Amino acid sequence: MIGTVFRSEDVPVRDRFDHWRELLGRTRASDMGSAHADAFWAECRVMELGPVTVWPMASLPARYRRGPAMVRRSDPELYHLSLLLDGGLGLDHGGRADIFGPGDLHLVDSSHPYDLGPARHGDSALVRGVGVDFPKALLPLPAHRVNALLGRALPGADGIGALLRDCLTGLDRQADHLRPADAPRLGTVVLDLVAALAAHTLESEAALPPETRRQVTFRRVTAFIRRNLHDPGLTPPAVAAAHHISLSQLHRIFQQEAHGETVAAYIRARRLDGAGGDLANPRTGTEPVHAVAARWGFPRAPEFTRAFRTAYGCSPTEYRTRALSEGRGPTPVEPTPATGPRRGPAP
Repeated sequence: MIGTVFRSEDVPVRDRFDHWRELLGRTRASDMGSAHADAFWAECRVMELGPVTVWPMASLPARYRRGPAMVRRSDPELYHLSLLLDGGLGLDHGGRADIFGPGDLHLVDSSHPYDLGPARHGDSALVRGVGVDFPKALLPLPAHRVNALLGRALPGADGIGALLRDCLTGLDRQADHLRPADAPRLGTVVLDLVAALAAHTLESEAALPPETRRQVTFRRVTAFIRRNLHDPGLTPPAVAAAHHISLSQLHRIFQQEAHGETVAAYIRARRLDGAGGDLANPRTGTEPVHAVAARWGFPRAPEFTRAFRTAYGCSPTEYRTRALSEGRGPTPVEPTPATGPRRGPAP
């Protein structure tokens, strides 16, 4: 498990807001207030991933103000990125004022004053999101360029923003299954995606280190592959063309990032993982094997059978019979950029 958990119900009612204020004050000093302070509710997991801190949270609405005097008195030199999942927030920061809703990302600089609070006066709906704190020095972009991002909504619905959103929400879901030894590498993944989103928004990708650009491209490619496994035309040349890179560049990226797995092998393995899960699923137990194969990008049944036998040591029909008789159920395998590709379990 990674992270420590705070739950307000574990604290006496009269002390809950003070505990919440103390917890957030460890990374960013601010004047906090809430119309719900007398009966405050909040939950938070603090995940320290090397120099990066990720904290999924949910709370009743509160206001956080960091004025010029507070900045002069204490500046941890941090950027704070927020992903809003539920509720609404209003932010005044960096000379801009904006309103944020579910799916929006925004960036705050501890070296500048800000005023963050409910989007509407009297709002009592829960606010849920994921915050990321990291030293400003780790963002490989000039500070004067990053200032153009402060206080404005950053795209989180598609592209790099969607990859970052999925990464942050995935960390929250998988926190109980991750090991402390994974933390530094996961922090690097988060920081690379934040840097790529900032550079993309500023049209400054060339300023990123080559390693960061390569890792982000790999994550974009693997996400694209997983979304299109059903398409028989999903081939290495098609993947390269969709990302406007050469085939040789695509192969180099996989050679460096995929632990020796080729692009074609990665596609085939993900398809077999998906097909194996469907074959072991009682809900699709009467579906013809060739239909399962076609859904996962194998239009020719003999080709699917040969590939499946090579990977699993038995035919698809034998695998299905054994899995359903043992009551195993589906075993979905979701490869992640942080851990590298994984294969489904052998029967």
